[in-house]
Amino acid sequence: MSDAGISRLETHLGRLLRGGVLSSAGCLAAGLALFLTRAAPSIANALLTAGLMILMATPILRVVVSLVEYARMRDWLFVTTTLVVLIVLFVTIGVAVHNVKPG
Repeated sequence: MSDAGISRLETHLGRLLRGGVLSSAGCLAAGLALFLTRAAPSIANALLTAGLMILMATPILRVVVSLVEYARMRDWLFVTTTLVVLIVLFVTIGVAVHNVKPG
């Protein structure tokens, strides 16, 4: 792995994490404000849900960006390891969604 590749990876991950957290915080803050003022309950609910979904998606996107960057660097050990982590994440999400009981 080259220093330039590692630096590019860290830059991309930093931007992704910062953007995800700030977007999530913005949605959650706006949704909470609308919820507390009872101004628009349906919009408040949508913003709160979006904020939580963005927050949960951010680490998954981090793994995807890492996978792409490792492939660009041709570091096949890390590509394989990151791909296994991504598969485990998706299997876990699939199991969790399948086990959700309505009501």
